Amino acid sequence: MRPREVILSLLSVLLPVMAIAQALPTGSAIDAEVNKIMSDTHAMGMAVAVIDRGKVGYVQAYGRRNAKRDPLTTDTVMYGASITKTVFAYTVMQLVDQGKLKLDTPLKDDLDQPLPSYGPDPVFPDKHGPYPDLAGDSRWEKITPRMCLTHSTGFSNFWFIEPDQKLHIHFEPGTRISYSGEGFILLQFVVEHGRTAQGLGLDVGDLTKANFERLGMTRTSLVWRPDFAANLADGWNDQGQSQGNDRRSKVRVAGSMDTTISDLSKFAAALVRGDGLSAASRAEMTKPLPKLHITTAHQFPLFQPDLPVSEQRKDLYVGLGVVSFDGPQGRGFFKGGHDGQTANTMVCVDASQRCVVILSNDVRSEAGFAGLVRFILGETGVPFDWEYGDHAGKS
Repeated sequence: MRPREVILSLLSVLLPVMAIAQALPTGSAIDAEVNKIMSDTHAMGMAVAVIDRGKVGYVQAYGRRNAKRDPLTTDTVMYGASITKTVFAYTVMQLVDQGKLKLDTPLKDDLDQPLPSYGPDPVFPDKHGPYPDLAGDSRWEKITPRMCLTHSTGFSNFWFIEPDQKLHIHFEPGTRISYSGEGFILLQFVVEHGRTAQGLGLDVGDLTKANFERLGMTRTSLVWRPDFAANLADGWNDQGQSQGNDRRSKVRVAGSMDTTISDLSKFAAALVRGDGLSAASRAEMTKPLPKLHITTAHQFPLFQPDLPVSEQRKDLYVGLGVVSFDGPQGRGFFKGGHDGQTANTMVCVDASQRCVVILSNDVRSEAGFAGLVRFILGETGVPFDWEYGDHAGKS
C-alpha cells in the first residue's frame, strides 16, 4: 500500500473516533438547554439521562409530575410507551442465546397448535390479537420472530384500528416494513404459549422483571404496581390539558412499561455495551439487512409507498426493537415512545457507547428532542425527521 493510501486508510478509522471524542456538555449546560426547550415548547416536565462509555454519567429531572405541581424527580414513575418494545427485543435475544427461539424459524414451529386455533386469553380477552381471523390466510405460517421484531409481519399497528376490527395480513410477511405493535404482541403470545419442550411457555412479565432486578431497576415494570402511586407522573397533551396515568393491568410488550429516568438509563447503558447478551445477539439487534432497509419518507402513517430510490436514506434499517442508522459518529440506534401526553426517546452511538435518554410527561417537549440530542451528543445522524415528520410535539 502506498503512503498516501495508508494515510487515507488511517483517517477513515480515526475521523469517526475524533468525531465522537468531543467533550460532553456539563450538567449545568444540559440543565440550561432543557429549561430553554421547556420554555419554548411550554412543556411541564422532562427527565434526561446521558450515558458515556456504557456508564450512566448524568441523570436529571425537570418541572412537574402532575397538575398539583408536585416536582418531577429522577425516581418519578413515567410511562415508557413504545420503548417497551426495545426491552422486549432485548429479552427475546436472551431466549435466542438460550436456544429457546430462532430468529428466522417460523413461529408455527414454536406452537403446539396452528395459530388460528387459539382463542382469547381467559383473563384478559384483549391481551392478544383475534388469531382465528387468520384461518383463511396461510401467510401467518411464514411469520418469524425477526419479522415480529422488525415490523415486517404485514399486520396493522393493532387489529382494533382496522375498519372491521379484525386481524389482517396486508402484505407478504418479511417483504417490507410497516410499524406494528401487533407483531410484537404475537411474539409475546408465542413466548408465553409456545412449546414447553423447547423451553417456552414463559411469563414475559417474569422474564423482564428478572432483567430489571439484575440491572437495579427497582421502579420499572411491564404491569402496574401499587407502590408506583406515591410518585407517579400524569401527563399533558398538546393543548396543555392534564391527562391521568393509565394504570395498565396486563403485560403488553407493545407498550405497557412504567419506568423512571434513573431506571431506564441503566437499561440503555446495559444495551449499548451489550450486557446480558452474547456478542452475536447484541450485533443482531442493529445489523443492517437488505430486506429491512427503510424506504419510506416517515414512520407514519402506516403502509406508505416507497420513496424514489434517489430520495431514500441508504443507511436507515429496522433492527430488532430499534432503528439502526449510520452517521458522522458511526453506527447508532434509537427508539421512541409516544402517545397523546407522552414523549420519549433513546438515542445511542455504538462506537462511543454514548446515549441520550429522554422521558417526558408532556408531548409538547418532543419538538425539542432533535436539538437536545444534538446539543449533548453532537451530530449523530439520528433520523428524527423519519420518526416524527411534522408530528413532533403533537398529540
